[in-house]
Amino acid sequence: MATYNTEIHTGGGGWQQDEPLSVSISTRGDVVPGNGRPAEGTTVTWSSPNAGNGSVTFFDDGTRFEVTAQFSGEGPVGYRGTLAG
Repeated sequence: MATYNTEIHTGGGGWQQDEPLSVSISTRGDVVPGNGRPAEGTTVTWSSPNAGNGSVTFFDDGTRFEVTAQFSGEGPVGYRGTLAG
């Protein structure tokens, strides 16, 4: 599992700290190397009533991402993260 410190950008508000994002992909060894974080270029997409819709593609050897996401009850926002620790 890899945990990312995240920030959210809501138009005129600039970047603000958001909740950590934990990514766990345990069934595909070729996607998640031994370091526990997704390989560079891996895209993870989600859709749920509680979490809304999002898709992140990892870069810098899986240590960062920056995307547009839409969380439940909100409009599209900028969303980025950096590997914690």
